Amino acid sequence: MKLSIYTRLVLWITLLLCVLFGAVLFVIRSREVSTLFAQTQTQALIIARYMADVNRQPLVRYDEAAIQSYVDEQAGEALPYIVFYDRLGAPLVASELAASRADLLERSHFDDDVGPEARFSAARRIRVENRWLRVLEVEIPIFLPGADRKWASVKIGHSLEPMYADVRQIQAALLLVGLGGFGIGILGASLLAKKITRPINKLVDGTVRISRGDFSHSIDISSRDEIGGLARSFNEMTVELLQTRERMEEANRKLVQAEKLASIGRLAATIAHEIRNPLTSVKLNVQKIAEEENRPAAEMEHLALSMEGIGQIEKFIKELLNYTRVAELALERFPPAQILDESLKTLKETFAQKAIVLEKSIAENVPAVVVDADKIRQVFLNILRNAQEAMEPGGRISVSLDTVESGGRTDVRVRISDSGPGIPEKDRETIFEPFFTTKPSGFGLGLANARKILEQHNGSIRLGRKRGRGSVFIILIPAEEEP
Repeated sequence: MKLSIYTRLVLWITLLLCVLFGAVLFVIRSREVSTLFAQTQTQALIIARYMADVNRQPLVRYDEAAIQSYVDEQAGEALPYIVFYDRLGAPLVASELAASRADLLERSHFDDDVGPEARFSAARRIRVENRWLRVLEVEIPIFLPGADRKWASVKIGHSLEPMYADVRQIQAALLLVGLGGFGIGILGASLLAKKITRPINKLVDGTVRISRGDFSHSIDISSRDEIGGLARSFNEMTVELLQTRERMEEANRKLVQAEKLASIGRLAATIAHEIRNPLTSVKLNVQKIAEEENRPAAEMEHLALSMEGIGQIEKFIKELLNYTRVAELALERFPPAQILDESLKTLKETFAQKAIVLEKSIAENVPAVVVDADKIRQVFLNILRNAQEAMEPGGRISVSLDTVESGGRTDVRVRISDSGPGIPEKDRETIFEPFFTTKPSGFGLGLANARKILEQHNGSIRLGRKRGRGSVFIILIPAEEEP
């Protein structure tokens, strides 16, 4: 069965906690039992010495009745049995339980030559009234003042049941502490495992999304540990992959565009060769006929329409050749505001005829650009004419010029917006393709030619978004120093 990292972490931490808590509780219990046993042993020795001191005079007088009375009074649950031995180790006086049990009444543990500091102590189990009783058997010798030999000895059985009751209480308390600690440990293990596995799961999810081509995905892990470093490296990798894919797509687009240009170039050359020469002859003949005097008005009207058609064909051939021809740029340094103003002056009368309101905003300190001014002017005129043709009389065109930081370089940005009907969403991706047009009389090469010119200048053009009606074109031209 396959276990997740989270499950394995919880299991291993749980096992470690079990071993740790078990070892700690075992050590604590052992120390407490040892301490309680030592205290019980000390208490039993004190009791035995006290009994020896109290009964020293009766032992000297051989007053067994007084000793027996004292033993009977002291014997009980705490002291199940008491035995006094004479000098030779024979039982002299014993409590009721000891007197009836040969195993308790057996000879003394001491010989005749023991010293005053001698003592005997041992734990044992005895059977009392159908139950086992744990006792600590203690025996000490009794010496008379000035004597160098043992006079008697006293042996007591000190019950260990109170000690073991205390041990059970300690065990119960330790068990509760252990269970509480174990529960807290399990909760902590679960939280720790979740904290460790959550970023790992994010990394796994990120790799899955990257494998599906979503290079824009970013892993949100802000920790400063190894996982955080891995996440940052992963994000850097995805950014590099995204940039690489964009470069590849751009290179592929340019390759496709180059192939289109090559195909269109061959087509344009064929059109120029097959159409231009016969068209020139047709045009000359039409002009010659139109120059004859006394031509009927109806014929002159037809001739004018023919000349207009010939002009449109010539214009199409010219635009087609301009688009397919890779012309060399005549680069010079120009202020971008000057090129823009010249374009606006060219269309001033056209704007006035449709009562178009022109708004212009030129930022200060806009750097110069190294461009082919005629080509850039052609781009501006194309965008402005499209805006003018798309609007109803009384429309509004806004033109702005400023600078922007883009890709680590400074670009001159020109924004041309209008209040026309705008460009449908479905056409936003194709308006820069050759031969795509929404105008009944257009050839669809204006915007395609504008993009080609700007790409020759390492610039770009794109369709932006604006609130309300209309469209906005954003042109970027690098502000480079003259070489």
